[in-house]
Amino acid sequence: MQSLKSNYFQLFNLPQSCEIDQEALNDEYRKQQGEVHPDRFANAEEHEKLRALQLSSYLNEAYETIKSPLRRAAYLLALHDIDVEKVDQNDLSMDLLLEQIQLREKLDELPKDESALADLDMLRAEVISKLERQENRFAEFFVVANYEDAKKVYHELQFLNKLRNEIDAGEELRLGY
Repeated sequence: MQSLKSNYFQLFNLPQSCEIDQEALNDEYRKQQGEVHPDRFANAEEHEKLRALQLSSYLNEAYETIKSPLRRAAYLLALHDIDVEKVDQNDLSMDLLLEQIQLREKLDELPKDESALADLDMLRAEVISKLERQENRFAEFFVVANYEDAKKVYHELQFLNKLRNEIDAGEELRLGY
């Protein structure tokens, strides 16, 4: 396994890109996790156990970051010194805010029982479609090093991901999970 200072893409021998080969990521993760999993070091010296735990934790964090399109986008921007946590008014357009309000109102207006499941599926499909379009827009901006616009799209992706999670939670609530 690479050192803890490797960038996450290098760690998994992947190109630093918006698009990843999920199968290659999974394969490399399993291979490396097998090498550093703390269980393999159960009878080792304390410092070796600690090192294995650190490496395993780092590997898990790197994997979850690269696997998630939203977290990957934030990480890619961070590699170019763009702080996605620092948000100014220019990052959030009025159109985005209005769209988010409308989508949330659609969700809130649905009945709180199973009769809303079909509508939830339609709303989820709409949000997923928007997510896919925005992921493509992010990649387009990122590839040409337009990091400021990529950051704006990242914030749109955040809103859409949160809404998708709320839709999923609403479905679970209606199904009694």
